[in-house]
Amino acid sequence: MSEQPELTAAELVVTVPQPDDWGANTLDRYDWQASMAAADGLELYRQALGANKRLRDDESRRILCEYHEDWVAIHGDAAELVSAKHRDPSADAYRTLNQLAHEGGLAHLFLRWRALQEKPTCRLATSGGLARGDVQELEATMRALRELRQSANQFTIPDVHRSSVEKFHATIHANSGKFLPDDWIEGSEGEVALDEQRHQVARFISMLNIQAEATRRADIGFAAPTKCAKPVVDLLGFDVPYEAVWNVVYGLFFTRMKAAGPRTDAIISPVLAFANGSEVPTSADRERALASRIVTMQDIDLAVMTAVANPSAYGSLASPIRLSRAAIKMRRGKCSDNSVERGEQLRRDYQRYWSGRLSGDPTALAERDRLRRLLLRVSDRSDTPEMRSKSDWGAQFWIALQDALDDFTEDQIPTGMDPDLLLGGINDLTNECKIWFSEIFDVTAEINRLREENRGSAA
Repeated sequence: MSEQPELTAAELVVTVPQPDDWGANTLDRYDWQASMAAADGLELYRQALGANKRLRDDESRRILCEYHEDWVAIHGDAAELVSAKHRDPSADAYRTLNQLAHEGGLAHLFLRWRALQEKPTCRLATSGGLARGDVQELEATMRALRELRQSANQFTIPDVHRSSVEKFHATIHANSGKFLPDDWIEGSEGEVALDEQRHQVARFISMLNIQAEATRRADIGFAAPTKCAKPVVDLLGFDVPYEAVWNVVYGLFFTRMKAAGPRTDAIISPVLAFANGSEVPTSADRERALASRIVTMQDIDLAVMTAVANPSAYGSLASPIRLSRAAIKMRRGKCSDNSVERGEQLRRDYQRYWSGRLSGDPTALAERDRLRRLLLRVSDRSDTPEMRSKSDWGAQFWIALQDALDDFTEDQIPTGMDPDLLLGGINDLTNECKIWFSEIFDVTAEINRLREENRGSAA
């Protein structure tokens, strides 16, 4: 019997079945993950465009969605497992290795990587950020071991990083539960020695990349067209709205993330598929079975060209004018629609943060009042006579507030807060008519006028 050839990382991710299912996705999670996967897809597509700005006939880059991990980026024989974990502002940065392993999904990512014979590279895409201490030490270990793996030197654990590897090994052991590898269990058949377990963990760390500052859910809809679609549109030289290209590519990924792509063979019985003498399915056969979960560069190319041919069909629908006091005041100050929408979202996030704190923390009320006074002081200092000398100064004021809030240190703000949530506090105070983006006017009268305008638009 001939020896079977060794499979590549790209072949393994479509050949090895998923060993477990660690939970269902919510719609919000799908939405953000689809956005992040679409961003990866557009970047792969941009890289795949040749000098003539066309895909090669043999272009093989593709993304496999919701199989093994949230998605797998594949190019040639290489594959990268990507775990995408959104982290709300109120959750703060990852402060412990346990948080990274459990909430960040690194324990699960390690187990999948090990099941795939240690061949794929791995990435955690998260909006959480990494706090000082063990978490940032792991990041430093990751960079050092990656350099060692990519060099021609023998792969060993440097003494300076041994403690970090040992701590992460213990964390994976504690967070793997019933999915802990059989040969890691003490007394099991074929038990792997502790030192070898730690070397496995070190090899995993060397294959890992943590993308810790991914765009948060509140901002992705505003940032993605410019950040992700613009480089592609500019490279191709098309004069179309970036938003149209982003919307159609995002929609493609949202569908594939839910494995809802069309399957022409979905109701066809597998006639004689398992008869004696039939060939063992190849990795290509198994990949075809996963077609509804795969986005190819050809899929993205078709989506982009469809948006280019008819951009008006894929632009975002115009929404009624926002009628909150904060939105009306920002609009009177000539703030952009994007700023208004972002301000509204951040205000909701800010209110959600304090709703959670006030429900069980006796110190929260005093802390909130102290923060309100601090935000009013920032507003007062940012509102300069030079700025007000201009006819429309609201947009400049919005930027000045953000710059001031970015300079806050951690000890000045409540635990779990960041500059975005502080900006939500500014918007909340604006909604209470404590902060203005223009000269004072009758907000109630303006609300009534815009309400009638909205009714007219709907009719």
